[in-house]
Amino acid sequence: MTLTLHETRATDGLNFFATGDGVRIAYRIDGSADKPVLMLANSIATSMSMWDGQLAELSPHFRVLRYDYRGHGDSDTPAGPYSFDRLGRDVIELLDALHIDRVHFLGLSLGGVIGQWLGIYAPERLGRLILSNTSSYLGPADQWEGLIASVLQPEKMSEFADMFMKNWFPSHMLESENAIVAKFREMVLATRPQGIAGSWAAIRDMDMRRTVALINSPTLVIAGQYDTVTLPSHSVLIAETVPNANLLMLPAVHLSNVEYEAEFLSAVLEFLQSK
Repeated sequence: MTLTLHETRATDGLNFFATGDGVRIAYRIDGSADKPVLMLANSIATSMSMWDGQLAELSPHFRVLRYDYRGHGDSDTPAGPYSFDRLGRDVIELLDALHIDRVHFLGLSLGGVIGQWLGIYAPERLGRLILSNTSSYLGPADQWEGLIASVLQPEKMSEFADMFMKNWFPSHMLESENAIVAKFREMVLATRPQGIAGSWAAIRDMDMRRTVALINSPTLVIAGQYDTVTLPSHSVLIAETVPNANLLMLPAVHLSNVEYEAEFLSAVLEFLQSK
């Protein structure tokens, strides 16, 4: 199927653009055109639907731009390992295609690493930066090799979906028939194994512990007190390294935007709207 730069699915407002290396990336825009642009970036193994619950609160204040990473959601899934240089340039190329000069950027988990990359390598494209439940280093690299090989076995996806749920949600949400957990599990199962493997390769090769000191955007770091993936200490390190960054610690596991939605949104709106 041949796509134009901004093909739209009329049924649901889903749009596409093609990156410089020929990958089709899906995105959506919600909110009034006269509002400042807020770009949202997701956790690994989810889609832009990760932010559905927060859209009603954010869209009155911002023109909200969401997208699916390569290998995720409705975007294409190229083969091979990915890198944060490529994932970061996907953002830059999307902004260029939409003729958007600057955005506020909110990234959670994998999205927070992309936010760090943008703050280091494309600071002119950022207004304010929010880094939630993320890390500047998740080594050593060896631990990722087995995960990458294992996730590429299709029969393993249910097992990995269970792993993600345990890493993302508190036990009381897992022990009940929780619709939110079920939705996120479906997102994991809908993610192509190569998309997860490619993104894990980017995480394997990532170390921004020193270079985040170059970020000059006003920055808010949000941490989960009970996060076992991106530990609270990882957020503390980012907040201590990024000049003048603020740190908020929520009593959450990994998906602070879901588990403590009201507190998360209050902090995000206060930070983005402050003078």
